[in-house]
Amino acid sequence: MLNKQRTQHGIRCSVRSTGGSIYNLRAIRNAKLDIGLSQSDWQHYAYQGSNRFAAEGANTRLRALFSLHAEPFTLIARADSGIRKLEDIVKYRVNMGAPGSGQRGTINILLDLLGWKLSDFELAAQLPSSEQVNALCSNKLDAIIVTVGHPSSSVTQAAETCDIRLIPVEHPAIDELLAKHHYYRKTRIPGGLYPDNPDDIPTFGVGATVVSSTNTSNKAIYTLVKSVFNNLDEFKSLHPALAHLEPSEMVQDSLSAPLHPGADQYYREQGIACYDSTPSKQNQYCQPDTFVPANRPDQTTVTPDNPSETEPTP
Repeated sequence: MLNKQRTQHGIRCSVRSTGGSIYNLRAIRNAKLDIGLSQSDWQHYAYQGSNRFAAEGANTRLRALFSLHAEPFTLIARADSGIRKLEDIVKYRVNMGAPGSGQRGTINILLDLLGWKLSDFELAAQLPSSEQVNALCSNKLDAIIVTVGHPSSSVTQAAETCDIRLIPVEHPAIDELLAKHHYYRKTRIPGGLYPDNPDDIPTFGVGATVVSSTNTSNKAIYTLVKSVFNNLDEFKSLHPALAHLEPSEMVQDSLSAPLHPGADQYYREQGIACYDSTPSKQNQYCQPDTFVPANRPDQTTVTPDNPSETEPTP
C-alpha cells in the first residue's frame, strides 16, 4: 500500500524475511532495519533492557507505531483427555516448550503465579513447537501450547490429524498476570475456526506490533501509518488474523515503547488519539472520550506540524 503512491511521497518500502522479534529489535537498534514486527513482550524487554536484552541495555530510541492482531496463549488438549479447564493440566503430559523460547518464558511466568512446579506434571516435555503437534496426535502428550495468531496452520494441522479441544485459559492468576505485565492482554479465539470447536475460547496473549526507532524520520513513519489506516479495509483483507482490527485498539493495545512522533501526529489528525480534552491545535480533531495514549512520545520530542517538511529515511 505504501509503494502504490511512492511516486508522490518518495518513500519505498522493501520487505525482508527475518529471524523474528528478537532479530528485528536488534536490527532496528543497530539501524539495519527501519521498521519491524515484534511480539509485545519482546518490545517491552527491548525498551526496558531486560530479559534477552539485558546485556545491551535499554533501547530508549525504540518507538511503537501500532499493534496488529493478538497472538493468544492457545491450550490444545486431546479430546479424549480429561482436560476441560486450565487447572486440569496438572498431572497430565504437557509440552512446556523449548528452553529459551517465548512460549517457555510465558509458561514459566504462569507456573510461578499458579504455584505449580514442573514436577507436578506427569510429563513436562521440552519439545520445540515444530514437533509438538505430532507428539500430541501420536498420544505422547495430552496437551500442547502455542502462542500464535488465528487461524493458525499448526492448530489446523492438529485438528485435522486428531480429535482436539481448545481449552479456556481463565484463572485469577491470569488476571494478576495481566495487571502486572501490560504487554499481555485478554483475548479470545473465535469459535468455528477449527473442526469440532464451535465456541469462542477466552484466553490471554501477547500482541503482534509494528515498531521503529527515532532513527527513522517522522515523514517516513507518518506516511506508512497513513497508508495503513487510510486503507484499513484492504489491509485487513490481507490475512484472516487481521480481519478484526480496530483503530482504537491498534493505537493502545500491547504497546510498551513511546509512540513514534510521526505515528502520533497522524493519530491526532484523525482524532484516533489525543493528549487531553483541552481545545488546542494539537487536539483540534479530537472526539469526546477519545483514547489518550499512555505511551505518547516523550516530552523532549518535537513533532513537526507538517510531516512533509521532514526528510524521508534514505
